[in-house]
Order: sequence, then structure tokens, then C-alpha cells
Amino acid sequence: MNKFIILIFAIYSTFALSDNVDCTKAINTIEINYCAGVKLVNAEQEMNVYLAKSKEHNSYDAELIKSIEVAQKAWLLYAEAHCSSIYTMWREGTIRGVMHLSCQTKATKMRTHEIWSNFLTYMDSTPPVLPEPKL
Repeated sequence: MNKFIILIFAIYSTFALSDNVDCTKAINTIEINYCAGVKLVNAEQEMNVYLAKSKEHNSYDAELIKSIEVAQKAWLLYAEAHCSSIYTMWREGTIRGVMHLSCQTKATKMRTHEIWSNFLTYMDSTPPVLPEPKL
């Protein structure tokens, strides 16, 4: 349920604030949460690009593609459970939203790097399929 509250808040904030917030100068809870939500959306979009490219790059191996999909589903469950525990830890304060969003962003960036490292790079000096994502 916490995720849905944050999602609704993030969607509302996106429409209400998108033209008015300079994330380099965010100072109140609404702006900070909005900016954290923007970072998460960007991280998720990047992860989806790397995930799609990994499937395309390895499309010759149907078993591997299925395994990547299973792993991604399991990772999504893990990331949500883990970040929900962070939300619970901070449940008494207004910081809980940004802590949850920041946790999800960090986990997403780490997952993107794992996808890149395992499925889009080579063991030799061949350049990777996509550039190394930043953590």
C-alpha cells in the first residue's frame, strides 16, 4: 500500500510541479519528493533500455531470455520489499517518501549495472554492447 500512496503522490506532483521545480534548489518535502521521483523514473527508463538490449543481444538463446525475465520479476519483488522496509523504518517522518524513492533509485541503478555486466559485456577486450551505466 505504501508504494501506491507514493505513486499517486508522485503522479500528482509530476503534473502539479513539473514546470515549477528546479531540482537543484528543491527545499520543501513536496519538491524533494518530486525530484526523487524524477530520478527514479529516469533510472527505471535506463534499466528498461538495458534490459531490452540484453534480451535483443541474447535473443539466440530462448532459455537465457526466460531466465533473465524470471530474474527480473524476482528482483522487482525484492526491491519493493527491501525499499518498503526502508519506508517502514522512516514511517514517523516526512522523510519516509524520499527515503523509499531513493532506495528504489539506488536498487534500480545497481540492477541496471548488473544487467550490463552480465548480459551486455564480453570476457575479452570487445567493447560492451552499451556503455557502462553510472551507479
